[in-house]
Amino acid sequence: MRLAVIPARGGSKRIPRKNIRPFCGKPMIAWSIEAAKESGCFDHIVVSTEDVEIAEIARAYGAELPFSRPVNLADDHTATVPVIAHAASECAAIYGLAETVCCLYATAPFVQAEDLQNGLTTLERTGADYVFSAAHFTSPIQRAMRESNGGFARMITPEFDQTRSQDLEAAYHDAGQFYWGSTQAWQEGRPILGGPRTAMYVLPSVRVQDIDTPDDWARAEAMFRALGMHGD
Repeated sequence: MRLAVIPARGGSKRIPRKNIRPFCGKPMIAWSIEAAKESGCFDHIVVSTEDVEIAEIARAYGAELPFSRPVNLADDHTATVPVIAHAASECAAIYGLAETVCCLYATAPFVQAEDLQNGLTTLERTGADYVFSAAHFTSPIQRAMRESNGGFARMITPEFDQTRSQDLEAAYHDAGQFYWGSTQAWQEGRPILGGPRTAMYVLPSVRVQDIDTPDDWARAEAMFRALGMHGD
């Protein structure tokens, strides 16, 4: 059995009610639920929330809510792994033990069914503990700068000052969309990004946007419409 878990707590601070705020014509969480359904990867698509309104909207778009997330797993400091481990355990008691669990963020409107399918294929092909969605840094990280106390720019790695950009090693960052993993890895609390058996599925950078501030939100909606995705 394969399980999708969409964590969606109600207490977001920087963008209040972010998980269900309308994004290009639908509640934000709806895009993740619909991508999960379209992918055909999952036996169950579950939303983990402590919030009644989020639960109602998630059900309306076809997600299952077989349990309520404990309040102690819904604060600002709760990490993703224990939330997914809790959901996997709750679902095991109801549906049976899943072999793989995908954490799919509620704030990932750019995620596509094909991405989820390819992430699963990568997990199965590599035998990794986890596969996460990633993207290229758009500028070489070896050319990163810091500001000195005197206000002058200083390279963080000055040994690359004269190295051509095309000769620098490519670098990647977490795209913040989904994390496929074995149930065992989740339940044992193995680290994702710092783990020794984590693989990447690289997304096009044009479909990667953090949405943490109102400016981020406006940019994401503009990108979404420019890409001709299924918005209003």
